[in-house]
Amino acid sequence: MKSKSLLILFLIVLAFSSQAQNERKFVRQGNNYYESAMKDSVKLDTIQFNKAEIEYRKALEKKPDDPKWNFNLADALYKQKKYEESAEKFKDIADRTSDNIEKSRALHNMGNSMLMNNKLDESIAAYKEALRNNPKDLETKYNLLYAMNMKKKQQEQQKKDQDKNKDQDKNQDKDQKKDQDKKDQNKDQKKDQDKNKDQQNKDQQEQQNKISKQNAEQMLQALENSEKKIQEKVKKIQALKAQSKNVEKDW
Repeated sequence: MKSKSLLILFLIVLAFSSQAQNERKFVRQGNNYYESAMKDSVKLDTIQFNKAEIEYRKALEKKPDDPKWNFNLADALYKQKKYEESAEKFKDIADRTSDNIEKSRALHNMGNSMLMNNKLDESIAAYKEALRNNPKDLETKYNLLYAMNMKKKQQEQQKKDQDKNKDQDKNQDKDQKKDQDKKDQNKDQKKDQDKNKDQQNKDQQEQQNKISKQNAEQMLQALENSEKKIQEKVKKIQALKAQSKNVEKDW
């Protein structure tokens, strides 16, 4: 009975030992991929870093709380420019550890991830928190100053852009005012043209009316002259008839 218990215990220890060896095998393989990618100084070998990520995740499936393996995974994510994921992983590591140096290290890398993702406020906050845990970390101090300088330049550029937009708006308002003034001027010119045209039409109408009146007067005068001539002819004819009668009477 006693020997059987020892055998079971031995098998359990052997199983745990075998599992641990598998986990370490994944980590070792991940480290090999990571180191292979780091050898290429010309370009970023994201393929090798991705392979390293896969191996680290396999190890963490067996032992999810291991701080070193989690750190390796976060670093592999960072090297692949997966900055959002790496920042979350480094934050998780910082929250889990009670060691100030390890916490500072994780926060430093979290700040780097935020910085590379152009989240300057978040990166500055992470660097400051890292320095609270390890005030002597010169690299974190340098990165903090660098992020703050970038923030300052960003604000200056934003101010320049705002001022430029204001100037553009002013120029646009001036151009719009010029266009409106030109439109108003064209309207006034059109009004004057229409007014002149109306006056010309009125003058032409008056001239036509005047000519018509003159024509009427001329026609009346012509009729009067014609009537006078007819009356004169009638009188002459009557006078000739009277003379003719007188002559016949004498005979």
